[in-house]
Amino acid sequence: MLSFSPKSVTKELLSELPDRSRRVLVDRFGLSAKGEERTLDAIGQEYGITRERIRQIENHGIATVRDSETYSNHNTTLEDLKRAVSALGGVLAEHTLLSEIAKSDSDHNHVIFLLTVGHHFEDRRENADFKTRWYTDEQLAEQVENALTALYESLESNRLTAEDEFLQMFAKFLKQEGVKGRPDEVLARWLEISKRIGKNPLGEWGRMESPHVRIKNTRDFAYLTLKRHGSPMHFTEVASGIEKLFGRETHPATTHNELIKDNRFVLVGRGLYALKEWGYEPGVVRDVISGIIEREGPLTREEIVDRVKRERYVKDATIAVNLQNGMFTRLPDGKYTISK
Repeated sequence: MLSFSPKSVTKELLSELPDRSRRVLVDRFGLSAKGEERTLDAIGQEYGITRERIRQIENHGIATVRDSETYSNHNTTLEDLKRAVSALGGVLAEHTLLSEIAKSDSDHNHVIFLLTVGHHFEDRRENADFKTRWYTDEQLAEQVENALTALYESLESNRLTAEDEFLQMFAKFLKQEGVKGRPDEVLARWLEISKRIGKNPLGEWGRMESPHVRIKNTRDFAYLTLKRHGSPMHFTEVASGIEKLFGRETHPATTHNELIKDNRFVLVGRGLYALKEWGYEPGVVRDVISGIIEREGPLTREEIVDRVKRERYVKDATIAVNLQNGMFTRLPDGKYTISK
């Protein structure tokens, strides 16, 4: 994407610096062949001076580069870098910018150095809400961050949204900030700036604190597998589904144990699990019958069988046996109610 070699440009920009200033910048930004970035303390200990003095040398070295003739000669180079950043959206999370612009990992530190010395660019450091990001337009950066905050606040805690719909939601909040008409690929890059919004391995977006987005364990993978399937699954199917969707080998017995422990799942038949959010209630068959009668009032045997089979994969005879266990009373009109 760039018309120049970042390594060659940084080498030229550093060439006119005094030896110590050059070495400090090389160490601080990881511009050596090893690409190792060093702390102020580590460099200070090597030179026998304070970390604050190293910081002063670093800042002076950057200022010297900006004032140099070599820097002026590379104005078109930096303008090219600015055009590349602007074409990608004008404000980008650092990791996004590097993945889009740098041709190889070894170029990363050199690009960061050019962004730092270039007067065309500004950065905002990582905080609780946003990742480290670079921008060429301060107003746009502010508008994007405001829209990301508004988007986050509009989300329900555990709601998952498909990417197309999520981009439309984001576009609405951007429009409220005065930013409109940007392509989806730019919006997707802007979403990567937020630390509070993210997407799960199935490409569905939501709040990062949700276990449906920040996947931590087998239970979370099982939830996404069932949600993608859309109907109850046997625990062995859930285990194989996890492996198929996510490439994560999971033993069926382990999956079964995890499903039992998590109240997001409801056992609806022999080894069959559904999501509670689909309307299934936990409990054995008699508990399901009791809940149905509490909600709907007395019902005939046929009506109860119909309602229960919407929530449990059981035989009619099993439901009939549970109606006779003393918890329920058959009324003169043939309907069943809960015994007093």
